Amino acid sequence: MTTPPFEPASERDLAVASAQLGRPVRNVLGIAARCVCGNPTVVATAPRLADGTPFPTLYYLSHPAATAAMSDLEAEHVMVELQDALAGEELQAAYTAAHQAYLADRAHFGEVPEIAGISAGGMPARVKCLHALAAHSLAAGPGVNPIGDLALERGDWSPLVCECVDYAIDV
Repeated sequence: MTTPPFEPASERDLAVASAQLGRPVRNVLGIAARCVCGNPTVVATAPRLADGTPFPTLYYLSHPAATAAMSDLEAEHVMVELQDALAGEELQAAYTAAHQAYLADRAHFGEVPEIAGISAGGMPARVKCLHALAAHSLAAGPGVNPIGDLALERGDWSPLVCECVDYAIDV
């Protein structure tokens, strides 16, 4: 097994991601996906925070435009449609494989018994958080998380178009 290919986070990356989130980032392992301009889009977060809290969400969507697009889809009840689509055997199998891939990626950074078998976004049985599923798709690439891929296709944000604000950050 190889370690997920995160880029190390620079001080500027951490400052930008903190500005994107409106709060300091916590326990960032690296940058799992970037905007075409180079700013962070997805940060990878440790499975156990510095204060000891278990944190199952390895891939965390930080880009405000991407986050807003996923929030819009959730408000439009797209999660219900995607949940219904999981009744298909092929999609369910691919979603279960995405769950396993997520767990394998996170396992590289330590086992946390409190979150054993728990990935993110409701995988493998439910569609619970499009933000987490889209973050996984962006980090892992197309074809790994089918529900995340569908959410990105349905949203009004594209990873191929920069919508970043000017983060005037000195580090």
